[in-house]
Amino acid sequence: MELGGNAPVLVFEDADMDEAIEGTMLAKMRNLGEACTAANRIYVHKDIAEDFAKRLAERMGALKVGDGTDPSVDVGPLVNADTRDKVAAFVADAVAKGARVECGGTLPEGVGYFYPPTVLSNVPETADCVHDEIFGPVAAIQTFTDQQDVIARANATEYGLVAYVFSGDFKRGMQVCERLDYGMVGLNRGLVSDPAAPFGGTKQSGLGREGGHEGMLEFMETQYISASW
Repeated sequence: MELGGNAPVLVFEDADMDEAIEGTMLAKMRNLGEACTAANRIYVHKDIAEDFAKRLAERMGALKVGDGTDPSVDVGPLVNADTRDKVAAFVADAVAKGARVECGGTLPEGVGYFYPPTVLSNVPETADCVHDEIFGPVAAIQTFTDQQDVIARANATEYGLVAYVFSGDFKRGMQVCERLDYGMVGLNRGLVSDPAAPFGGTKQSGLGREGGHEGMLEFMETQYISASW
């Protein structure tokens, strides 16, 4: 079973900035953020945080919001009113606690469950969006300076589906990946789903692996039972 996630993105100071921005966009905006594998907590090293937030806001702010059936539109509506209101509440809570809006952050007028692509910087650890899935087009950026600290912060959640790491040092990247308590970790990429690899999480994000031993065994048992009937 796959039971949700609270995916962290760790961007180190030696990361390729273009690669990190592209990867974060891919991880954050898949299905408008309404995905179990969507980036939720974005930890950026303090030395590059300002530039990262500015560039991400430029990319997010350039996305066109509107009717999802229009080929020219990048961002359609969220699934329902409750989801949109929850996303808006997460942003309001973070801003009230000290976060800064780099782009978006305001409900548009008119009908439809739309919420604009939003980038928040200086998000405090006490913000609600740090501890729950945003499930919408909001990128919440926090900063870090210490590697051990950011690993601990990334792991400090009951969920463990997927995490993303960006670093120009492959050895360090692998070391960080190995210490993250997640079923899947993407290194210098914003997409982890691969038909050649099992899909699944740890902790409260599920038991077993789709495409792994448990999943295949269950599938074969199901087929055997069906054939017997």
